[in-house]
Amino acid sequence: MSHSTAGELAREQQYVADLYDRLDVLRARTRGQLDGVLAQGAAGGTHQNRSERDSFADMYATRLARLWAVERGLCFGRLDLADGAHPDLDETRLYIGRLGLSDDDQRRLLIDWRAPMAQPFYRATPAAPMGVTRRRHLHTKGRQVVSVDDDLLDLGGLSDADRATLNGEAALLAALSETRTGRMRDIVATIQSEQDKIIRSDLNGVLVVQGGPGTGKTVVALHRAAYLLYTYRERLERRGVLILGPNLTFLRYIEQVLPSLGETDVLLSTVAELYPGVTAGRAESPRAAALKGAERMAGVVARAVQDRQRMPRQPVEIRLDKFTLRLDRQTCEVARSRAVKSHRPHNQARAVFVRQLLNALTKQAARHLGRGMLAEDDFADLREDLRTEEPVRTALNRLWPYLTPQQLLIGLFTSRERMTYAGLAADEADLLLREPPRPGESWWSEADVPLLDEAAELLGDIDEGVLRAARRAEEEREQQLAYAREVLELTGLAEIMDAERFADRQQAEDAYLTTAERAARDRTWAFGHVIVDEAQELSPMDWRMVMRRCPARSMTVVGDIAQTGSTAGARSWGAVLDPYAAGRWREARLSVNYRTPAELMAVAADVLTLVDPALKAPESVRESGEPPWARRVTGLAELPEIVAAAQVPDGKLAVIVPEGLEAGIPGAAVGGGLAALEAPVAVLTVAEAKGLEFDAVLVVEPDRILAESPRGPSDLYVALTRATRRLGVLHTSGLPPVLAGLERRAQ
Repeated sequence: MSHSTAGELAREQQYVADLYDRLDVLRARTRGQLDGVLAQGAAGGTHQNRSERDSFADMYATRLARLWAVERGLCFGRLDLADGAHPDLDETRLYIGRLGLSDDDQRRLLIDWRAPMAQPFYRATPAAPMGVTRRRHLHTKGRQVVSVDDDLLDLGGLSDADRATLNGEAALLAALSETRTGRMRDIVATIQSEQDKIIRSDLNGVLVVQGGPGTGKTVVALHRAAYLLYTYRERLERRGVLILGPNLTFLRYIEQVLPSLGETDVLLSTVAELYPGVTAGRAESPRAAALKGAERMAGVVARAVQDRQRMPRQPVEIRLDKFTLRLDRQTCEVARSRAVKSHRPHNQARAVFVRQLLNALTKQAARHLGRGMLAEDDFADLREDLRTEEPVRTALNRLWPYLTPQQLLIGLFTSRERMTYAGLAADEADLLLREPPRPGESWWSEADVPLLDEAAELLGDIDEGVLRAARRAEEEREQQLAYAREVLELTGLAEIMDAERFADRQQAEDAYLTTAERAARDRTWAFGHVIVDEAQELSPMDWRMVMRRCPARSMTVVGDIAQTGSTAGARSWGAVLDPYAAGRWREARLSVNYRTPAELMAVAADVLTLVDPALKAPESVRESGEPPWARRVTGLAELPEIVAAAQVPDGKLAVIVPEGLEAGIPGAAVGGGLAALEAPVAVLTVAEAKGLEFDAVLVVEPDRILAESPRGPSDLYVALTRATRRLGVLHTSGLPPVLAGLERRAQ
């Protein structure tokens, strides 16, 4: 190491150490403020006092979480500005980091990367330096500065002393050469100009980020979430931001990015998790999933609701102790017509239907009792008496039942007759027909979730549930007090604290739920902004559900039409978005591949022609020097030896296989999940690997991947573009002609 480099590192180290000292001071100060609020207790004082304490506690807890989240890589950059280039600034040197820091005199120590002042760090080029002479990247390990990289933007603006302190290689290429860790890294230190423009795009409307493999779509979307939360904090913090990913493995892969940028209150979810209280754990056949995802299923669900409002062909007899009442079809039809014209959801419209029929039954009962015309009070009393009669309640429930979405769909999918009435063809009904759920069975699939959401919109809430909930709340309070008394007795604290206060303290935890936690519990929550990753995979029914979560249509939609694997997925962004946001969506394209080496991308580009000859693969910024290869094997028994040779030291290897193929690799993680991210070797299908990246990839039986679905070429394209270094293809039968350019290996 040269003397100048050592001196520069020492100077940068001192500055960064001072920043961490300041961060520690802020953490201690915020921790003290939070402890002070919590020490006031949750039970005492007026309702307003408690509400204010809860608000302050939530504010300090959120601030403290952000201050801890930015520990790694707190400061990652420096801008040297030309004299006079920015007359509004006193400083000619700005440090860029994960959040803004100032000293007690409000002197700027660190600029938040999302602030307008930080834009030159990402946008400046030698052709347009934006007043910047040098951009310095600081690489840290823990709190230690280990190296620096300099980009020269205006050599003439540097002094001789500055010229003597130039260091490093390109920061982006250095970051790309690192091995994978099983978690997505943030790119805050290496954001490129085209990415920065998308990240800072306006909040309003729907922004489509279209980009091929390796172009950084996902990390751009995540950094956009952090930028929007910083820029529009007051607007978005109250309603929250939802990020939808294709599967749970993908969510675990990206879960550290936003916290590392200081944002800890964003809801990460899959489509399968968007209906609270439902676990979608059942596998669905591709044909059934495609049918359930079709737009016309909205009409099927609507007709299924109408089916439960069908009127009887014969009069309904209601036998009471002293007489029998009758409801003829005409009376029922009139009641149904009035309920439908109320334009209320099914469960709320039931009140109109029931009121009409109870009036008719009350008049009949009055005649049977010989009482003729009744005074208004007497009529109301008799109607209430009839309403509570079990035979009357049974008849009304049969004519217009209260329904939950689960009851509606179970009734639909377990009956050919109901599916046919709802508009499904006979072969479609056979495809979807199922047995009723058994205790402990995982009955719902991911494709069912948007249908449940559709049903919930049409059915509405159950009025009687409110009353039952109130009764349950009283019962739960008694249970809480009993539990509190038991705990206090066991711990010997009964003499010090009463059960009411202890129970209140336990219940007060709910007051500190984050926006994301509250949103996850509420199906009707409207988010301030929604980000959809791998958006090309969503079905039309998925989109109906997602759009309900964002009535303001402030969204970032991220994907690549060429990678659509689902038969119910998107064929164009216009077809997806025009029905919901015509004239309010715009498209931005990412054209540079930062992940996949040029040698590998050349192979994938050939496969892309099978998807659509007009499509163009993104251009790679680097070469790996390792040509992709193909090898014919006699059987899968050879896989363990090949996998052992293909592993990258301290890196990740994925073996991508067709659906249903069992690779049998000792020690490998099989299928999606946390294990697949942490293991050095993971065996995955294309669907499970989507959105992930690995140092090396082995694609097994590409001909089967091509043949196993109508979108086979898209699936193979995805499989071939997961690697950052090495790619191998293994086949037992002939190699598909589109892969003829691969280097052949005998062993």
